[in-house]
Amino acid sequence: MSESPDDLPTLHSLDEVAEWMARARHLYVRWSRGPGVDLAASSSVDELTGTPLPGLSANSLDVEPWWQDRPIRLWAARRLYDYCHLPRLRGEGVRPWLLRGREAARGPDNEPLVRDVEPLAWISRKVIEEATQEIEEQPGPWGPVRRRPWREGPDPSR
Repeated sequence: MSESPDDLPTLHSLDEVAEWMARARHLYVRWSRGPGVDLAASSSVDELTGTPLPGLSANSLDVEPWWQDRPIRLWAARRLYDYCHLPRLRGEGVRPWLLRGREAARGPDNEPLVRDVEPLAWISRKVIEEATQEIEEQPGPWGPVRRRPWREGPDPSR
């Protein structure tokens, strides 16, 4: 048994993440300074209003039925790539970690808010690099969730 919630094994490949996903459900990825900090607070806060939320913001790794028999590796890559901008936005020490939990509600960005959190593993930078490469090799254009504001793009009323 580890002495700290941050004493977790580290996943070093996208295939390792996909293997976890193939074996278990109710898995999430959270981008933060780690379970040691997060479990002490046990909830996230809405950045816009400061309102405490009823769980930790996370992103589900569960594969949806409509994905059918497509590669779990690609699903994992997409889910990890979508939020790879968070370390740049939130600062030093923010990194992804794998957890199991129970969705208690949805946050203001429709993200799952997770309770009964069981930290499972850190996700290494190498995994995020593999996820980025996997996404960049796909034929369709894609980008992380943090896209340009509409004011910086074409006029949406046209």
